[in-house]
Amino acid sequence: MPMDFDPNMEPMELLVYEDTTLLNQLDQILLDSEKSKDLSHENINEIFRIMHTIKGSAAMMGLNGISTLAHAVEDVFAIIRETPEALVGVAEQIFDLVFQASDFLKSEIESLQNTGEANEDPAEIVTELHALAAALKSGEQPEAAASAAPDAAGAASAPEAGPAEEGVYHIRVFFEDGCELENVRAFVLMTQLKDLCDELDSDPQHPETDSSLCAGIRANGFLVKCRPATSVEDICHTIESSVNVASYEVLASEKKEARAPAEQAASSTQTQAPAPAAAPPAKAGSSAQAASPAPAAARPMQSLISVNQSKLDHLMDLVGEIVTTESMVVNNPDLRGLKLDNYTKSARELRKLTDELQDVVMSMRMVPLTGVFQKMNRIVRDMCKKLGKKAELATIGGETEVDKTINEVLGDPFMHMVRNSMDHAIELPEERIAAGKPETGTITLSAQNVGGEIVITISDDGCGLNRETILRKAASNGLLMKPEEEYSDREVYGMIMLPGFSTNKEVTEFSGRGVGMDVVQKNLEKVGGSISIDSTPGKGTTFTIKIPLTLAIVDGMELVVGNTLFTLPISSIQQNLKLSDTTQLVHDSNGAEMLLTRGECLPVIRLHELYGLETKVTDLTEGILILINSGHKSACLFVDELIGEQQVVVKPFPAFFNKYPLKQIGLSGCSILGDGVISLILDAGNLLAQYN
Repeated sequence: MPMDFDPNMEPMELLVYEDTTLLNQLDQILLDSEKSKDLSHENINEIFRIMHTIKGSAAMMGLNGISTLAHAVEDVFAIIRETPEALVGVAEQIFDLVFQASDFLKSEIESLQNTGEANEDPAEIVTELHALAAALKSGEQPEAAASAAPDAAGAASAPEAGPAEEGVYHIRVFFEDGCELENVRAFVLMTQLKDLCDELDSDPQHPETDSSLCAGIRANGFLVKCRPATSVEDICHTIESSVNVASYEVLASEKKEARAPAEQAASSTQTQAPAPAAAPPAKAGSSAQAASPAPAAARPMQSLISVNQSKLDHLMDLVGEIVTTESMVVNNPDLRGLKLDNYTKSARELRKLTDELQDVVMSMRMVPLTGVFQKMNRIVRDMCKKLGKKAELATIGGETEVDKTINEVLGDPFMHMVRNSMDHAIELPEERIAAGKPETGTITLSAQNVGGEIVITISDDGCGLNRETILRKAASNGLLMKPEEEYSDREVYGMIMLPGFSTNKEVTEFSGRGVGMDVVQKNLEKVGGSISIDSTPGKGTTFTIKIPLTLAIVDGMELVVGNTLFTLPISSIQQNLKLSDTTQLVHDSNGAEMLLTRGECLPVIRLHELYGLETKVTDLTEGILILINSGHKSACLFVDELIGEQQVVVKPFPAFFNKYPLKQIGLSGCSILGDGVISLILDAGNLLAQYN
């Protein structure tokens, strides 16, 4: 997939973006290879390419620590590429060292992103890598490793000179005048082309390592030598769509290309070089005059562009304002009672386009959970080594998409929950065998889209939660509010989410301070999520997380209580009820109202009493009862009347309201409706927390 970068991105931003992507890719390759206990030839080459790319871009930016470490890893894999048998007996050591290098590089990239500096010294890891390289090299022919070291093109090299092999194309590319940083643009172009080619080389080689090459590329163009994986049309299409490419020329051989004047190629947007009859038809073109499209058999190509997230946030805010303004126009009180057929038709069309625009913008912000899921593999792997346990991570539904803001928040909760499962739940191999279980435990991450929200489960097949242990700890901390026997299992298990709560007697590297699950709770609340816990002693524990698809615009039901308007998210509503009599109404031992419905007794929440609102509707048979749920909790809201369903833009409360516990009493934000009225948005999770 060719990827264009935002032209406004600075070179350092480009480096951070690309290196972060490459390091995530590196971790996944290492985890898969370690799991299969084999480093395939393809993976060896890919790791070599990744390190070479990181080395080159870091050297160009003067980041010597990153460049030196990447070069050391590259040297190791240069030897392994030529002598794969050298892996025998040292594979585990190589995995550990490269993971250490990856962690160091990630730390430096993060520091570079946050502070603009990356000054840590990787000398210790570099020394170990050099020792490993020397050990690998000493058992092999010296020239084998030496011949691999200079080859850092990131793929199998094309011929240096002479006639092109069959299927190998030479393409000279010219960049726009005044675009600057031609060597970097050449490197970006090579990065775009590498996945489309079986073989790829260039002249000059490794342009990213030397800024002095800019003048030569500007004058003579940049020569790409490639063997397309599908067709040369795919290569040409990518070059045409690449940023700052002025023209390009496809040539049949090195010799024939040398006779083609560079000035002619630069001055013309389309040049055709004659090709020998035996060779595939040569082709030339430019972004202005593109060549004919690829045959139908060729695989479809996607063109992606990286955009600063702040631009998407601003775009989302603008769409929210458009939704509000459209509602204000359509519901203008000056138009009430007027019969305006043409206006109504136009307003309906406007609403259709507004909805479509909203859907497109929201889809732009949606990212799959795969990235977050894959990072958990590394946590499981490291904890297995440190704790002497055996476990594997299974993922289901990683392609499920959520808003990018939510995706970023989920990283910490997932990390704490997986660590909790590894430390507390998964037993040692001998304990699992004694219990009749496989010695290797399994932690499963699963995600699916259910009714406008994402449901994520994190389950394990470990020892499960111990009700008595949790109750004893809660009692010693003074957390019990009623007799132990009155607590349901779900209430007891929920106590592990309380601040400072931990059943570990000693503080370890992974747990014991009682902050992990508290972080999970707080982070999920930030994005309007909820969590519930189920556990079976001896069999395992399941955490179920429910989060909204997006935080900006929600489908809500408008409710009225007295003179106050509320919005309740549709995803929280199960049913609306209108009582004809009070035969279904019962009272608990404390006199609280309960409604008997669907075989359950659910508490009745009178909003006018909860918020101290004046209303004439106090009889349950006169108003509306709304059955709501969140997680495993349910209740009935009593309101005066329902207005109808409406999309609303969620706005946070002003900062001066922060001193009031609005979240705790069930208010998550507000919205401005089309007629200018402010509607308070209800939070079903926190409402139910007060009555269950």
